[in-house]
Amino acid sequence: MIAALSVAFVVAPRMLAAASASDGAGFADRRALVGALREAFVGYWTSGARDLSPGMQDVVDYWFRYHVAKAAIAAILLIVLAVIGVALWKAFLRAGARGTAGRTAIASAGVLVTTLALFALATVMANIQGAIAPYASLLPMLNSGAPEGRPGGDASEAAAGALDQARQRLADSLSTGTRTPPALETMTSDFARYHVAMAVIAAVVAVALFALSVVLWKRRTRTEPSDRRTRRLLGSFGTASALLSLVVIVVAVANTTTAADPEPALLAFLDGGW
Repeated sequence: MIAALSVAFVVAPRMLAAASASDGAGFADRRALVGALREAFVGYWTSGARDLSPGMQDVVDYWFRYHVAKAAIAAILLIVLAVIGVALWKAFLRAGARGTAGRTAIASAGVLVTTLALFALATVMANIQGAIAPYASLLPMLNSGAPEGRPGGDASEAAAGALDQARQRLADSLSTGTRTPPALETMTSDFARYHVAMAVIAAVVAVALFALSVVLWKRRTRTEPSDRRTRRLLGSFGTASALLSLVVIVVAVANTTTAADPEPALLAFLDGGW
């Protein structure tokens, strides 16, 4: 099941995003998506409007559906991994008669599944963030190199020129206080929303991890001192949960800081710093 979900995570989102569109619009691969994005962005930037152009909206809508599909599959994978992980660690605690080799094998499988679960959790968080702010999530594709097989293409050069104009207008605004174009205001607001989303998501996850740590430590204190293996396991997971909560809090604080003042961070991105 884990293998099937992993394959689905890679393959299914693109098909689901296209199938759920009213016109069935989709992109054959990443190269086609990047090409369409760059072409749409140039048209949107030159229009001078605040609202996304129809072409740009189509790409953003597709990317929203893509992230929703990825988040859903990753969430299912996380649940499956959590169930398997709990079963493995319970088996480890009951593996007294299996000998050292048997306990080591179960513990190794438990560590692997737990690590995969953490990766799945991070993936769920990132894709929820992308679904909340799909336009900002697309921006790295604009700022990356030309799509493979299309070096120096017209769409890449035009997009690079539009991004350079956006960078210059934003730099001028930060240095002189001049007003930015409507299209740049939309970019800035979605960039801020992108970081607000992760700040909230990270805060929720941090609280959940800290609560899990408290529960695990309480269970450890109620465990008989003679049951050393259970106490060590509960203590280890309780400590790990607390440390992970601190890491996630750092992520929440960093994103909150960026969301409160998004223009410098956006300028760093336009300069190639993201």
